Amino acid sequence: MASILTRPASRFSSLPFSRSLPRQSSRRISPFLRRTFATPSAEEQPRLRLGSTAPNFQAKTTHGDIDFHSWIGSHWAILFSHPADFTPVCTTELGAFAKLKPEFDKRGVKLIGLSANDLSSHEEWIADINAISSTTLSFPIIADPSRQIAWKYDMVDAQDLTNIDSKGIAFTIRSVFVVDPAKKIRLTMMYPASVGRNTAEVLRVVDALQTGDKKGVTTPIDWVPGEDVIVPPSVGTEEARKKFGDVREVRP
Repeated sequence: MASILTRPASRFSSLPFSRSLPRQSSRRISPFLRRTFATPSAEEQPRLRLGSTAPNFQAKTTHGDIDFHSWIGSHWAILFSHPADFTPVCTTELGAFAKLKPEFDKRGVKLIGLSANDLSSHEEWIADINAISSTTLSFPIIADPSRQIAWKYDMVDAQDLTNIDSKGIAFTIRSVFVVDPAKKIRLTMMYPASVGRNTAEVLRVVDALQTGDKKGVTTPIDWVPGEDVIVPPSVGTEEARKKFGDVREVRP
């Protein structure tokens, strides 16, 4: 059933802003000193907003080399990051996503993980995940030991800029990016490294996004498929009844 809220939608105005870029030094940095600059400063952190085009990248994965946009193709995609291989929380998460993959497949959604280790470590980790979670992980995991992709997607929090590994590279956090077939970022979630994600919530928001796109509606708190949706105020009651049939008017 569709519900109608007739209150006018709020309007928001955007304000232009400018940001001064740090002056580049003309002094050349020797190769010996470049490792010191592996982690950029907080001021240089990229800013990705909902509706932005997901940055493209080329990467090595457990399924071979990919171009991210080409890999997505005409599907939806979920890119989710992990701080490191073999960590207990990450292991439980990947096992849970592996078990839910058939549900994502039904919705035309491709899954791809990212962890800041190399491919040889990933392969060993997948065997560990399958054994612990009693599953078969069949989606690719990106190898990002240099954190270049993690940085491009802002998968590093302010604290982690000082929490660096032995190579001077910042550790990653748990990020989720839902990307649509037009390669637009539709939803993001970010968790600290100490908190595991909720795979059911990731699936739920995909259902909400796809329902909104197909039906031109919005979804209320805790919505799951089969429950009432909200018809935008721009659609009149009679028009809504013609379009959806069973309509309940909440605020006439």
